[in-house]
Amino acid sequence: TYVVNRNINFTNVCYTGCRFCAFAQRRTDADAYTLSLEQVGDRAEEAWVLGATEVCMQGGIHPELAGTAYFDIAAEVRRRVPQMHVHAFSPMEVVNGASRTGLSIRDWLVKAKEAGLDTIPGTAAEILDDDVRWVLTRGKLPTAAWIEVVTTAHELGIRSSSTMMYGHVDTPAHWVAHLRVLTGIQDRTGGFTEFVPLPFVHHNAPIYLAGLARPGPTVAENRAVHAVARLMLHGRIDHVQCSWVKLGTAGARQVLTGGADDLGGTLMEETISRMAGAPHGSRRSVAELTDIATGLGRPARQRTTTYGAVAHRPVEPISAFGLTMGE
Repeated sequence: TYVVNRNINFTNVCYTGCRFCAFAQRRTDADAYTLSLEQVGDRAEEAWVLGATEVCMQGGIHPELAGTAYFDIAAEVRRRVPQMHVHAFSPMEVVNGASRTGLSIRDWLVKAKEAGLDTIPGTAAEILDDDVRWVLTRGKLPTAAWIEVVTTAHELGIRSSSTMMYGHVDTPAHWVAHLRVLTGIQDRTGGFTEFVPLPFVHHNAPIYLAGLARPGPTVAENRAVHAVARLMLHGRIDHVQCSWVKLGTAGARQVLTGGADDLGGTLMEETISRMAGAPHGSRRSVAELTDIATGLGRPARQRTTTYGAVAHRPVEPISAFGLTMGE
């Protein structure tokens, strides 16, 4: 399966200092940017015309971004494209928004849902082990806080994906423990839509350049993570997504034969992996995603964010907006 979506990273200004991240910029850096609400809305409208059913929106932790700005972003998309599914705001962003508004996690999520939020990405998980997280992020978001955000969201009817970034300072024991945390949450809430293994992209990552992390996972480790995830999550989380952005076409095909069943999205634009040095592009057309599956003799089907059926409608060619899929 795959989803037709657009990724919108609304700011890259961030002072959190994650040691695996090459995306963050300081406000005065030449490449720093923050999209206006109008620009976010324009991108959502373009995505809808191009056939997208989802926008995935995340950004850096901008020191001048008000905690209510997230509500404004969700509301702008809902106003401009009422039918668009709003999949937005990592647990780190949720905690940041709640802290800046003085609201509890629950109350902040309630307001975000009222503004237009449908589901949240289960990113910022990295490895759910505080010793590993300290090395990667200096404790930016403790494991307990990540768990609180996703379980509270699930209780409010806001489903989420789940993720694991691997191939840096972690070990297979960490992978198994991480998956056990996810299965425990799923047993309680049933709110995870999928599990997304995220191979560490090392090329421009500060922690790798400092000699403190290995250069991402091996091919064997990629295959092992997807296969073990399928076995451990069986009967709990039905879908294991492969990240073509990080794995490439050949790598995606490998894990589709051993655990993965979902190709993720078209994205239309992607910044975080590209800045880290991922060489596999930031866009894929429906035809290109379908080809990854059919090259293995597997059928491919478009889905919604929550794995439902999609009502097909006329769409414009991607060239109408100056976007070249596959770049």
